[in-house]
Amino acid sequence: MQLFTTAEAAAYLRLKERKIYEMVAEGSVPCTKVTGRWLFPKAELDQWLASSVSRPAGMTRPEPAPIVAGSHDPLLEWALRESGSGLATLAVGSEAGFNRFIAGETTAAAIHLHALEDAEADANVAAMASRSDMQDAVLILFCRREQGFLVAPGNPLKLSSIADVAAKRARITMRPKGAGAQLLLLALLHRAERTLDQLTAVSPVSPTGPDIAQAVRAGRADTGIATRGVANAAGLDFVPIVWEHFDLVVRQRDYFHAPLQALIRFLQSDELAARAQELGGYDMSGAGTVRFVI
Repeated sequence: MQLFTTAEAAAYLRLKERKIYEMVAEGSVPCTKVTGRWLFPKAELDQWLASSVSRPAGMTRPEPAPIVAGSHDPLLEWALRESGSGLATLAVGSEAGFNRFIAGETTAAAIHLHALEDAEADANVAAMASRSDMQDAVLILFCRREQGFLVAPGNPLKLSSIADVAAKRARITMRPKGAGAQLLLLALLHRAERTLDQLTAVSPVSPTGPDIAQAVRAGRADTGIATRGVANAAGLDFVPIVWEHFDLVVRQRDYFHAPLQALIRFLQSDELAARAQELGGYDMSGAGTVRFVI
């Protein structure tokens, strides 16, 4: 998440800093206070600007790009291609994809969020319900999938938990801030009463699950969090952590358009079910069902 200082927000909005402080006092601009300083999330500012645009009568909003932004998933990539939806993917992590969707930049967002206090809570629904600035949105289940630690064949360090990863100083490769797997890691650390600086992190961060697998296979890392399907494809061992909801956020007005309809029809196909079983770690029993509506 990109954060602006007051001076940077003023420059971005082309306002004086004094005006920014007035708007903060009025509660009319999105912001947060951290250690006594006001910070302004760029994605929130973009959404705030977009939602306040005045348009002449009869002028419609610009169509979002035909992109599903957010979390990376090999089965989703395959489904988008094989369904003939014409939708592309942009792997930027769950939070960033969600923010791009809210800002009107993309047709859909692929998310698997995790709450700090409870890694198994339904954080996707909670995130939708908590957004007062979202309208016309639907949460559609793509699948349930299994997340865990990827380790070398035979699990040489005998890792079974985040406590083991810390205690054995296993080299762990992380995902970018705001990625669903990184949120899961933070939740595990919170439950174990440990912190990120107690882990032996390797760099650079891994943008996707297959990047985690490559780091482990190359011997650059001992472990990292990704799905069972990624572990199977890479010939790695897998230490399960949690089954999670992997959802698509779409707009109600776009739901019946041809690209999304092609994808949604394909979610209940025998071809997708067979592919999911082949990859492993997927539960497609509720694929395509609506889980939450705003």
